[in-house]
Amino acid sequence: MNQERLMQVILAPVVSEKSTLVAEKNQQVVFRVAGDATKPEIKAAVELLFNVKVQGVSTVNVKGKTKRFGQRFGRRKDWKKAYVSLVPGQEIDLTAPAAAE
Repeated sequence: MNQERLMQVILAPVVSEKSTLVAEKNQQVVFRVAGDATKPEIKAAVELLFNVKVQGVSTVNVKGKTKRFGQRFGRRKDWKKAYVSLVPGQEIDLTAPAAAE
């Protein structure tokens, strides 16, 4: 897989009550990923960026909410979420500051 493509697959970590509960309970990390990303691409991207071993990847397509803007109705964009299961003993610390190179 192209390394440039892998750098564009993961967009951001998802930090919420559910994602922290999943991280503590199941050794999983939740990421917002590109809409056209595949499971093998997500696995390779996480292994490349965080230097960890990935056991498996589950993806969910999240539908955008309908919201009101004054008298008009609008809709947020749909997006894709990935639950990444890590091999036992592996860990990703998203709260630590980035290492200086």
